[in-house]
Amino acid sequence: MARPGLFHTVLVANRGEIACRVIRTCRRLGIATVAVYSEADAGALHVRMADQARCIGGAAPADSYLRGDAVIAAALHSGAQAIHPGYGFLSENADFAEAVEAAGLVFIGPRPGSMRRMGSKAGAKQLMAQAGVPVVPGYTGEDQAPDTLAHEAARTGFPLMIKAAHGGGGKGMRVVHRAGAFAEALESCRREARNAFGRDRVLLERYLPRPRHIEVQVFGDSHGNLVHLGERECSAQRRYQKVLEESPSPYPTAPLRQAMARAAVDAARAIDYVNAGTVEFIVDADGTFYFMEINTRLQVEHPVTEMVTGLDLVEWQLRVAAGQPLPLTQDDIRSRGHAIEVRLYAEDPDAGFLPASGHLRALEVPGATPQVRIDAGVEAGDTVTVFYDPMIAKLVVHADDRAQALALLRQSLAQCHVAGPKTNLAFLEALARHPAVVEGRIDTGYLDRHLDEFLDPGAPAQSTLLAAGATAWLLRTQDLTHASTGDPHSPWALADGWRLHGRAARQLRLQVGETVHSLAARGHGNQWQLAIDDAAPLDITHARLTGTRLDLCIDGRARRLAVRFDGQALELHDGQRRVWMHLLPPEQAGAGTDATGDGRVLAPMPGRIAMLQVQPGQVVAAGEPLLVMEAMKMELAIKAPHPGTVAALHAAVGDFVEADALLAVVTPAPHADGTP
Repeated sequence: MARPGLFHTVLVANRGEIACRVIRTCRRLGIATVAVYSEADAGALHVRMADQARCIGGAAPADSYLRGDAVIAAALHSGAQAIHPGYGFLSENADFAEAVEAAGLVFIGPRPGSMRRMGSKAGAKQLMAQAGVPVVPGYTGEDQAPDTLAHEAARTGFPLMIKAAHGGGGKGMRVVHRAGAFAEALESCRREARNAFGRDRVLLERYLPRPRHIEVQVFGDSHGNLVHLGERECSAQRRYQKVLEESPSPYPTAPLRQAMARAAVDAARAIDYVNAGTVEFIVDADGTFYFMEINTRLQVEHPVTEMVTGLDLVEWQLRVAAGQPLPLTQDDIRSRGHAIEVRLYAEDPDAGFLPASGHLRALEVPGATPQVRIDAGVEAGDTVTVFYDPMIAKLVVHADDRAQALALLRQSLAQCHVAGPKTNLAFLEALARHPAVVEGRIDTGYLDRHLDEFLDPGAPAQSTLLAAGATAWLLRTQDLTHASTGDPHSPWALADGWRLHGRAARQLRLQVGETVHSLAARGHGNQWQLAIDDAAPLDITHARLTGTRLDLCIDGRARRLAVRFDGQALELHDGQRRVWMHLLPPEQAGAGTDATGDGRVLAPMPGRIAMLQVQPGQVVAAGEPLLVMEAMKMELAIKAPHPGTVAALHAAVGDFVEADALLAVVTPAPHADGTP
């Protein structure tokens, strides 16, 4: 039963981890929940968690989660009193909020009037400039004619940023360094904005090369109360997508922190703000801060604020939407310790962070404690679909100070394991150990400038890790053999290569990345000699495999690693580094190589063809864009693998293609001597 003064039923107009997170608070408060879902999400976790669930359309967001009419109809038919929009999709759409109220329902968020002024980045900047809040120079006007925007770009100066006025989450943003690249960047930004947010208005602003991103959580109620709940540092970003957030920020001095908090509250008060909101600032190297935008919704990174304040911001949203005053005054709000959040994504960092999709054969995360929190939208056995943002979970940690929080973050990441689609786990671990993060000096462009410092795609595996991986396979084979014979002492249960004239070496081939290693193993039980790639053998003693723990001594040095098997693959973690190894048949060459050289261009992932940029018969240079794909609300340019002529195109605009589908064929240009 719902607590007095709250709603009895709430529809959650979202999906994934934020829908699950809202449902959890509603359940704690005794509020029944209604989930909405697309045809692609029929079996999703948020659908399974809710008390009711209603399908609202097809897989594409425009056919389901962006259909305000379908969401409102589902709320009315289910008996819901209110709609919680989560973040993204319709959460900052003032027209939708207005339609919710017109239908006699409560929108759990700001008033439509406030959203209309603040939901647009352009409108927000204009309002703040009028209120005397410092803003970055640029253009926020309504005239969106390409010629006007090009003129304003020249007036603002390069480099500049093009931003989707109604965007968020790093989508619909482009940095342009010269006038000649502006038109193409503008069209790409608009196309991405239309696909992700349903609107393509943009704004321009001067690009600050190395700013920090610091935001302040604000909260208001309908009784005139307005507070802030401290700041969050969100400077660790890749392509404007946040990957690590923390509270408090390690950067501001006390005066700067107070000034930003004051400015955030003043900005919210100027528009009579109600419910949860975030005022975002960029801070230049000299400590000058500029208003960037106001997000009129709950942020993805709100858990770090909850961890340091001990408050449930979704509960606050529900109470304020029900007409209750804020639970605390500004003087009552306390912040304790330090919290850090990272976002675990299905994506391939070694392939330019291409979004990944597929079946989650395994998903292991640390158990929830007062210091560790997991906000997930999927479970083992679920599928990460191609149609939406590929977030798997958010990992949030809290400790007494920042150093302890970072240590706990590294420890918690080491406990994570995902089998199925590729993930950014290794990247997050490198991030949590990098000096720029540890020392608190990262800026918003650091990752893009120094990405190679966080990736290790071509580094050879250490011999100790290869030896540990081979030992894990040998021990597992022994365990399986013992299990099949039922007698571990039987001579037929010993996979030791025994022969009349001496034991034969067992041959293994382990692939790490694109490199295949040959190993010769002699021994049995818990003692082996391993020769890797014909090098001098290593002595393995005291080897034991217990669950996911491997203990062994390599040349007399004790080692302990986490090991998890996934079919013919295993993941090793030595406490700092995560390595996947694949066991190959003895005769198999390295997988993943493509030596055909026939000019075929394949789709790197499932997606929709958004634009063709060449025609059959056209001569192209190596790396020249052939077409543009859309997948998971992102655009990906598919480029020519070498100079040559476009012999054929096998895709048309609007086509949905699977991974590895043939898109085009580029006949190589002949060499100077006439040979192909």
